[in-house]
Parts: sequence; C-alpha cells; structure tokens
Amino acid sequence: MIGQLMFDVAKLTPGHTMSLLVVAGAVADGLGLYDPLVKFAGAGATVPITSFGNSLVHGALSELERDGIMGVITGIFEVTSGGISSAIIFSFLAALVFRPKG
Repeated sequence: MIGQLMFDVAKLTPGHTMSLLVVAGAVADGLGLYDPLVKFAGAGATVPITSFGNSLVHGALSELERDGIMGVITGIFEVTSGGISSAIIFSFLAALVFRPKG
C-alpha cells in the first residue's frame, strides 16, 4: 500500500520507490524496529522489498561483530546472495524463453 501511494500521490518512479523502500527497511533494522514488525506482521513484513534492506543491514551487523570491518562487506553478500543469484538466473531463463524486445 505504501509503495502504491508513493506511485500515485508522490508520483515517484518504480526505481525511486523501490530504492526508498529498501532504505526504509535498512534504517528500520538499524534502529531495531524491523524485528518487532516481523513478530507483529509475519510474512507481511518478510516478503516485501523492505525485507531486502533488512537482510542487508542484518547480515552486515552480524558479520561486523564476528569479523570486524571486513565482515560488513561479506555479511551483505552472504545473507542476500541466494536471492540475488535466483533473480539473475530466472531473469536470464525468462529472457531466453520469451525473447524480450529491446
């Protein structure tokens, strides 16, 4: 609903909307607000694009504690690599099957 309002009321582009939602999820996790939201909303908070921002920050902070400053970089990729890899692979397969114009 928030994303749709950003499209309709604020007239933001899909790219701007997606970026703002990822940043909002990251900030909420950094402030410790995302985990209580997940406990309250369940899949309503873990499925949307905001959970990607949450995953980035959550992985970075946990690896920072374990490995120091270099853990920030590795933590981001460790937690989100499965989702990013899946998106790339399935997008490539869809492009092969449906032959997009462009």
